[in-house]
Amino acid sequence: MASKIRLYVDQPLGEGQTVPLERAQAHYLFGVMRAAPGTRLSLFNGREGEWEAEVTEAGKRGGLLTCLSCTAPLTLPPDLWLLFAPIKKARTDFIVEKAVEMGAGRILPVMTEFTNSGRVQVERLQAHAVEAAEQCGGTYVPEVAEAVKLDALLEGWPEDRALMFCDEARLGALPELPAELRPPAAVLIGPEGGFSERERARLARLPAARAISLGPRILRADTAAVAALTLWQRAHGDWG
Repeated sequence: MASKIRLYVDQPLGEGQTVPLERAQAHYLFGVMRAAPGTRLSLFNGREGEWEAEVTEAGKRGGLLTCLSCTAPLTLPPDLWLLFAPIKKARTDFIVEKAVEMGAGRILPVMTEFTNSGRVQVERLQAHAVEAAEQCGGTYVPEVAEAVKLDALLEGWPEDRALMFCDEARLGALPELPAELRPPAAVLIGPEGGFSERERARLARLPAARAISLGPRILRADTAAVAALTLWQRAHGDWG
């Protein structure tokens, strides 16, 4: 039976390997989950798969786990980036969490002309990505990159990475995604105010970009991220 407790750690994992706990992890395991010496749980670090481990020491400010055996190999998501304009705090958190659950390999906040969110707290968003991976059974945690201006990102865009530009002006039936959007690829979601005409023109000139409709209605940015990832994963990802 799979453990009800999954924990991301940044230490190496292997048979007999001991893993010291940070204070926050100890509080979660022993204060919240009521684990005790002998309790079994699952560990992953994004590199060496998932491991069953046992609590060997428990304390209020720390503890020690011992790896027993590998229970699942490392499973990498498709080579897909999610690019999104940050929005209100809770909804940005939602986008990051769902991107992890839905198999994005990298998450990049982008600042557009109509982005109305302030500074992006990457460390906090990365913590949300870790929590999402713990909850969804993933063995890999995608990087949440530092926010970058859309113009700067497109200026250095890699020629071999297709860009699925989700254009809210293209209302209509959901398309069959073209073969050009196979990985390596990226999905671009705009801000609540949409893209500016200048940004649309810039994207139209990018050889790797393909403008795609997300259906007959304009979607909120967080809904659009989920819809776009679903559409891409079904066509070219690991859902097929």
